[in-house]
Amino acid sequence: MLDENKLAAISRLVRYYILTGTTAAGSGHPSSSLSAVELMTALMFGGFFNFDLDNPENSDNDRLIFSKGHAAPLLYALFAAAGKVTAKEILTLRQKGSRLAGHPMPAFPFTEAATGSLGQGLSIGVGMAMAARLDQKSYCTYVLMGDSEMAEGSVWEAIEIAEHYQLNNLIGIIDVNGLGQRGETLYGQHPEEFQRRVAAFGWETIVVDGHSFPEVISAYAEAKLVKNKPVMIIAGTIKGKGVKLMEGAPGWHGKALDADQLKAALVELGEVDKNLRGVIAKPEAIKISNFPTYATSFAQGYGRSKKASAGKQFSISNSNDQKIEYSKDQLVATRKAYGNALVRIFPQHSNIVVLDAETSNSTGAEIFKNKYPENFIECYIAEQNMVGMAVGLARRGKMPFVSTFAAFLTRAFDQIRMSQYSDVGVKYVGSHAGVSIGPDGPSQMGLEDLAMFRALLGSVVLYPADAVSADKLVEIATQHAGIVYLRTTRADTPIIYQNQETFRIGGSKILRESPQDQIAVVAAGITVHEALAAADTLARDGICIRVIDAYSIKPLDADGLLLAALKTRAVVTVEDHFAEGGLGEAVAAVLAGLGKPIYSLAVRKLPPAGQPSELLDYEEISRYGIIKIVKEIVSQSKPA
Repeated sequence: MLDENKLAAISRLVRYYILTGTTAAGSGHPSSSLSAVELMTALMFGGFFNFDLDNPENSDNDRLIFSKGHAAPLLYALFAAAGKVTAKEILTLRQKGSRLAGHPMPAFPFTEAATGSLGQGLSIGVGMAMAARLDQKSYCTYVLMGDSEMAEGSVWEAIEIAEHYQLNNLIGIIDVNGLGQRGETLYGQHPEEFQRRVAAFGWETIVVDGHSFPEVISAYAEAKLVKNKPVMIIAGTIKGKGVKLMEGAPGWHGKALDADQLKAALVELGEVDKNLRGVIAKPEAIKISNFPTYATSFAQGYGRSKKASAGKQFSISNSNDQKIEYSKDQLVATRKAYGNALVRIFPQHSNIVVLDAETSNSTGAEIFKNKYPENFIECYIAEQNMVGMAVGLARRGKMPFVSTFAAFLTRAFDQIRMSQYSDVGVKYVGSHAGVSIGPDGPSQMGLEDLAMFRALLGSVVLYPADAVSADKLVEIATQHAGIVYLRTTRADTPIIYQNQETFRIGGSKILRESPQDQIAVVAAGITVHEALAAADTLARDGICIRVIDAYSIKPLDADGLLLAALKTRAVVTVEDHFAEGGLGEAVAAVLAGLGKPIYSLAVRKLPPAGQPSELLDYEEISRYGIIKIVKEIVSQSKPA
């Protein structure tokens, strides 16, 4: 542990980098960075933080998350003081092409996760602490938070779950400087208000003067000794500390000093040793003992085998020659197939961790939970925290599958949106989607989820129609590095694919076709079954339609759709989702400029409660709605 004089000298160097970097950028958050300098200097260079600077991905490294991401200048300055960022690079802050973005991003190798949307860092920290426990690692996760973000509900979701799981390897640090963007924060400079609230959730709390090295050092030492509960260090600080012009003054949030103000501030700062470097101890290599191993489980099979007889029963054999028997007319919900698929593939992907928000008996995740409880995390009804945890787990090498009702994922869209910037491949699974869920009513119907996930950069959106495709698409999701959204259906649905069928991201399946096809009907999920029923009815009336299962909604099978459009008079899309941002708009974008009519059947009316078939009819996305529009198109195209 360094002496206080050495820590004070490093603090001056850190402040120097904060001020010169933000003035060079002409923007940034120097005042928010300055308030936490002593807190972070003592942590990183006071002998508490163990980190291999030459190997940021070392699995034994302690982790440091800047939940108050606007204090990024402090993060960069700390690693400059550690010798991993040059004084020259500090001056590239916020410039195009620089690793030093306005808020932390993974391009900077010492960034644990993308932050900047406040209130998310602690959830990510919970995920990292859970990852340490899963991997039997002894590293500690530290999360720096601001007092303003403590008004976010997601923070309290994280606080509650961290205590529930007794994460004594998680240490939060609240920088209570009392000032937010526009003035005083909710509780101002009253650390005791946060202590009272956090302690009520069962955390160990330690209140300190955030600018006193003796108090801060003592707090970290005490925190490391706490057992069976997480620790929150609550530090009273001064915003803009070290620059009298800024100290405790409103109006400086997100504002840099100009050149003349910088000169005065540097004089005030005093002598700075620019050659000084803080030392961070490397972590000890932790040998993992009794790491769980898993025997290969038998494959879950659905669908009729190509070798099956024509009898009512047929069998599917797995690699262990065990058999599972199904009747030809078996009905299986894709949500159940999701859980079965996870069990089947887990032995080949033992880094899978399944998170669920108290809906596992409905989403199908309970099937996995019952087989591999050690890799299942119950997140309770706290979807924002659940997604944040998944990001933390993914950043530590896990493959999280996050499941709940599709409607409830919309609560966590900010966390989902931010996950794309952390460069993690979280797999999201939304069940009970669309009006087809029936009598629970619109509050439970995910009708916006396809649009939400399609909007994410580089995301993959998959919507299986039966258990076979659901099983295969879950496995495909594990092979994709980025974000995947899998939409599942509440109702038990018929098996339409053989167990040997193959699927791919960006693919589709033609389920009905003939040389006489007049209309191409493009469906996904539950509406595939409606389209098949409509095709059978229309065929009896002498009208042939091509039925396409667009199971990959993003990316779409553009070539397949273009070919189908060219071979038919018109294209009809049908989806159990609002028209905005769904399958219809995706198909229309692919076929734009082709000159073929495109008709979109989607949920366009406020859905009431009712039986699934009634609601599909009400929204005109059932077989009857498809038959009606096909006949209208065909009649319009006939000569008078």
